[in-house]
Amino acid sequence: MGTDAAVKVEAVVVELLPNAVVRVKLANENLVLTHPAAATKTNFMRVRPGDRVEVELSPYDPGRGRIVRLL
Repeated sequence: MGTDAAVKVEAVVVELLPNAVVRVKLANENLVLTHPAAATKTNFMRVRPGDRVEVELSPYDPGRGRIVRLL
């Protein structure tokens, strides 16, 4: 069995989309659709365009991810 470890990378918020979806730009200029993790929602953290965030990328679909924390 392989490991299903998510990859953590830094990104910059580019655009806020409906239904709490956020488009971020990675260091290698790729655009990824993300959503905030449960801890970010429960702590009422606001994400705005231009914010630096840490993103966990899915090992199955590198075009999707989740915002883990604000930097």
